[in-house]
Amino acid sequence: MFKGIVTDVFFDLDHTLWDFEKNSELTFQHIFKEHNIPVDLTVFLQAYVPINFEMWKLFREEKVAKEELRYQRLKKTFDAVGYNATDKEIDLLSEGYIEHLSSFNHTFPGVQEVLDYLKPNYKLHIITNGFGQVQAKKLRNANIQDFFDVVVNSEMAGVKKPNPKIFKMALDMAKVAPANALMIGDNLEADILGAKDLGFHTLHFNSNGEEEHQICDIIYKLEEIKTYL
Repeated sequence: MFKGIVTDVFFDLDHTLWDFEKNSELTFQHIFKEHNIPVDLTVFLQAYVPINFEMWKLFREEKVAKEELRYQRLKKTFDAVGYNATDKEIDLLSEGYIEHLSSFNHTFPGVQEVLDYLKPNYKLHIITNGFGQVQAKKLRNANIQDFFDVVVNSEMAGVKKPNPKIFKMALDMAKVAPANALMIGDNLEADILGAKDLGFHTLHFNSNGEEEHQICDIIYKLEEIKTYL
């Protein structure tokens, strides 16, 4: 569908290429053991995942700062599961989580195959709302950093997706017009609508079970990208 039109493919990172939930679970498993947290991990994660999703939404909307995001997502989750965590515990866990998260390197099935397929014919880039140092480690430890020419994060841009400024920065750095750019991401609001508003072609990798829509084509496996490019 996009052959002959698209020259540059922009990917989101978390929940699109890098398996955030799997790596996050392994990180919590490690730091709970390290700090002797007497909470069942399965119960914790059932509460944490939607709370973290909502906190990131507030972060994208500039309603909470990075430090509040990192504190509140843990505080709210421990409150939800009935564990009275001290501020010291939360601070230690928050620091440990950031320290160890990028040490795990699970990517979604098909990532290496799809990137190998695309690289000879397209310029590949990343646009992420994640924090610069952490995202760089994720790419490096997952051994996919060499696929990408431009990596733009929200700290560099000073804004977060879906703000058009971050997409504009990525286009400028890649030296490509939006008419020749394709954005692939998991979040309808941040990735798809944000990019589409600036003129990108878009493809929604629905890894989060979001509702069906008619805004653009939806894929459920990364290998499906090969039918479009």
